[in-house]
Amino acid sequence: MSRNVGTIDRLLRITLGLVLIGLAFTATVGVWGYVGLVPLLTGLAGRCPAYSLFGIRTCGAGDTSNLTGRS
Repeated sequence: MSRNVGTIDRLLRITLGLVLIGLAFTATVGVWGYVGLVPLLTGLAGRCPAYSLFGIRTCGAGDTSNLTGRS
């Protein structure tokens, strides 16, 4: 499985996920804030199933690494 989420995209996903989870944890936004797990997990994994479905890649064209670290 190769990565399809670039560095900036990953950082934004992780940040958004943590913010939403934090807001849900403090009961600021309610339980729907736990939907922040989705961007957090896809950001940490470097792979987005929706991107795969639509053929989108935000990582560089030269980045052919996969999630296991083997090329």
